[in-house]
Amino acid sequence: MRKIRRALISVSDKSGLEELVKGLNELGVEILSTGGTAKLIQGLGITVRPVSDYTGFPEMLDGRVKTLHPKIHGGLLSLRDKKDHMEQVKKHGIELIDMVVVNLYPFEKTVAKQGVKFEEAIENIDIGGPSMLRSAAKNFKDVVVVCNAERYKDILDDLKKNKGAISDELHLKLGVEVFEKTYKYDAAIYSYLKGQLGSQEERFPDIFNLSFEKVQDLRYGENPGQNACFYRDKNVNVVGISNAKQLHGKELSFNNILDLDAALEIVKEFKGPAASVIKHTNPCGAAQAKDLKKAYVDALDCDRTSAFGSIVGLNRSVDTDTAEAIASAGFTECVIAPSYEKAALEILKQKKNLRLIEVGALKGIEKDYDLKKVVGGVLIQDRDVLITGQKDIKIVTKKKPTDEEIESLLFGWKIVKHVRSNAIVLSQGTKTVGIGAGQMSRVDSMIISVRKTSGRSRGSTCASDAFFPKEDAIEEAKKAGIISIIQPGGSMRDEDIIKACDEAGISMVFTGKRHFKH
Repeated sequence: MRKIRRALISVSDKSGLEELVKGLNELGVEILSTGGTAKLIQGLGITVRPVSDYTGFPEMLDGRVKTLHPKIHGGLLSLRDKKDHMEQVKKHGIELIDMVVVNLYPFEKTVAKQGVKFEEAIENIDIGGPSMLRSAAKNFKDVVVVCNAERYKDILDDLKKNKGAISDELHLKLGVEVFEKTYKYDAAIYSYLKGQLGSQEERFPDIFNLSFEKVQDLRYGENPGQNACFYRDKNVNVVGISNAKQLHGKELSFNNILDLDAALEIVKEFKGPAASVIKHTNPCGAAQAKDLKKAYVDALDCDRTSAFGSIVGLNRSVDTDTAEAIASAGFTECVIAPSYEKAALEILKQKKNLRLIEVGALKGIEKDYDLKKVVGGVLIQDRDVLITGQKDIKIVTKKKPTDEEIESLLFGWKIVKHVRSNAIVLSQGTKTVGIGAGQMSRVDSMIISVRKTSGRSRGSTCASDAFFPKEDAIEEAKKAGIISIIQPGGSMRDEDIIKACDEAGISMVFTGKRHFKH
């Protein structure tokens, strides 16, 4: 361990700095500094040596150049136990710098401001700070490098413990922390500047960099034998579980987070009051209605048996009527909604373990990347945000669906894209009555969806996430009393499928769009 004799301090965020500099001063450490940081330290009655005096070169270009100097980087990068390095620094009048305390211009906060100008964003790209941090971190064995104000107490404790020196272990930890910091900083700048390209932006570049910050450690992953953690992308401004606030209940689990995301994304599809009831990322039921309570009850009624221990998604502020309906419905794991009326919150908080999640005002389905991890790699695609309206469908059967049937078909079409393939959704108006999810054959999904209706399939409409390869599913639809079907089309046997519908008296429309969800 080497004793700290000289420290260079230049910080944008000055929180906690007073305690640090007073501690260093008591230990006899000489302090180099710049600009506002130097003024603050001088104001504490502590002697400061201006960096411009040390380098013999003034700050210039509106402060863009002040620490980019060989005397700074030579003092940081020189290896103390290498004779040749020590001879060179002596020859060029370079004094060794044993500690660097630097945090960076607030680029992320700057670009997050409403109406920030491009020029202001550019001026908040720090150059000297990251350069000093990286130089010091590369030479972590000889230089203590500090980029996080939360570390100040640890450093002072270590200095006092080691009589003015820092332990080798802390040297390394601090050096590693710097490269994490500069990586995130550069990623934020890259993300902002890439966004300025607009239509010129390359959607899928040769190198795809991801930068996420930790939200929380989780008790375990999908199963107790798997460690897990939750991260969020700071550079994506969306309404969702990643930016949500928990108001009540136990800590969220890995599976809760997945299901909450699925629940919210379904109700984002609708402008009117809507609800979803989720188990294992699949909807047990979903509905849109005249008010939120009816939407919730309709969604729940689709499959009350499967809804035990479910996650509820709502697209309106939760009122007392809806809260009472949820509270009396049996075991619910979580509720996610834009907000909660005060009285509704008190009703739901009577359920000790019910997790209540607030996300703020919804903005509809937002565009983003969809990532799926495979061993040793990652698949990246655009999210499935395609919207299908009445003008986008093609009636392909002799029998034409009524306006009411078309409304029901389009409702089911919005839901089916949130169901694992192969997926079949049966609806009565704007509520689901049966859902068949994740089967290896489409006819099995049809059979399951009909069974889930408990006799309510007669008069229902059917949404299929992909085309029908054979007539068997149509035969099951006829037996169940299904009156209309919406599907993408595109099968080699489309003509046979259409003929089967004509013979069964079922109307069918094609969308030309598929909604696989693997």
